[in-house]
Amino acid sequence: MIKITRWHNKDCTIGRLELNGFQCFTLELPDIGNVQDISCIPIGNYEYYFRESPSNGPVLELRDVPKRRYIQLHAGNFTSQIQGCILIGDGVRWINRDSIPDVSNSKATLKKLIKLAGTSGTIEIR
Repeated sequence: MIKITRWHNKDCTIGRLELNGFQCFTLELPDIGNVQDISCIPIGNYEYYFRESPSNGPVLELRDVPKRRYIQLHAGNFTSQIQGCILIGDGVRWINRDSIPDVSNSKATLKKLIKLAGTSGTIEIR
């Protein structure tokens, strides 16, 4: 089971993802009451599956997120690249100098996660 523990800030949500000894960081939008495209996703347990997204490439996509569709763990570094999804990286940095934390080495980190996570499973977000 993938587990994400999150910390909410006014401009973003940072998390620590853990799976079988593997750890990385997550970046989401701030908590704005589960408003589609502008908020992090709600706390809960979700099923995920691997797929190739036309816009985001290889992703882990979550099923049955309340009031949401196409919620993915995908590559990206900045909150400006998020529309309600979760970005994955190996560190938290200030890359684009906008005062909002970013995640680094996203594509390589996502590739490692997908290899470990397999084609389907469960994710716990708290």
